[in-house]
Amino acid sequence: MLGRNLVSFDRRQLLSGAATLAAGGLIGGSAAIAKAPMLGTLAPAFYRFKLGTMEATVISDGPLNFPDAGKIFLRAPDADIRKLLADELLPTDAVRMEQNILVLNTGDKLVMFDTGLYSMKPNPSLPSGRILKSLGEAGIKPEDIDAIVLTHPHIDHAGGIMSEDGKTRLFPNAQIYTTEADFNFWQNEKLIGTPAESSRNTVLKNIVPNKDRLVMVKDGQEIIPGIQAIASNGHTVGHTSYMISSGGKSLCFTGDIAHHSILLRRPKMAITFDTDGDMASASRIRMCDMLSSQKIPALIFHLPWPGIGNIVKDGEGFRFVPVPLHPV
Repeated sequence: MLGRNLVSFDRRQLLSGAATLAAGGLIGGSAAIAKAPMLGTLAPAFYRFKLGTMEATVISDGPLNFPDAGKIFLRAPDADIRKLLADELLPTDAVRMEQNILVLNTGDKLVMFDTGLYSMKPNPSLPSGRILKSLGEAGIKPEDIDAIVLTHPHIDHAGGIMSEDGKTRLFPNAQIYTTEADFNFWQNEKLIGTPAESSRNTVLKNIVPNKDRLVMVKDGQEIIPGIQAIASNGHTVGHTSYMISSGGKSLCFTGDIAHHSILLRRPKMAITFDTDGDMASASRIRMCDMLSSQKIPALIFHLPWPGIGNIVKDGEGFRFVPVPLHPV
């Protein structure tokens, strides 16, 4: 009898009845009382993985947010830039870039690639400049860092070497690797009063006080066993990427060959921070061609956290395919 009556009910009546029973606490024999509080907490800002015999840890220095996409990307009409962002399902006005710092334990040395914004942070309320906090979350002590390898000395890459007042070395035992071209260029007094002055100040505050521990890098040089420099000039005069190899595995820390996925899709575009846009574009295409053809994964400083993935040729440009992460 019950079955025949149920057949006459339509789907809406059945669902409505089920909802009423559940709300009244009749399903399961007791009233529903679970009301979990909102936690509001985030995961620690590090990701750790193995690279051959080495141990790699990516830490976050926090995001950088830019309010106007049209003023950041160059060499394309504003409408095209906004369409590229929309195609990536991203906001078409503001642009967010991450800061993915790599710390590599080679088994002999603890090597950090770039340092984020820390001492040059213009506003204390900004979520960036958190290198020391992220290192602490990852269980890494600043005094254990043996080497700081800079892709280039822009404000967001070399700003985390000294304390905010410029008097204390945050990594007291680290040698600092950079290029002579960048070191000389960014001290030029002609940069005063230009948009590049902030990076000049970064060098004067963070690198010049460490002149006694600088190591000048040359293209093709193996600066530390398993870490080879690759000149990728243009974004700055001495911009350098680094190929890391261990146990038959490779990873390229590319620095700023691309600040955003749309610069991979349209590699002939430029970004306002480039010293030489033509050379930066040529380096981007050359590096992406090499990484895609050899299927070498990259860690790209400004791409979405943690910035690890493969670059794949796609028409006249490229696309970034993030690698699956293994949190367990």
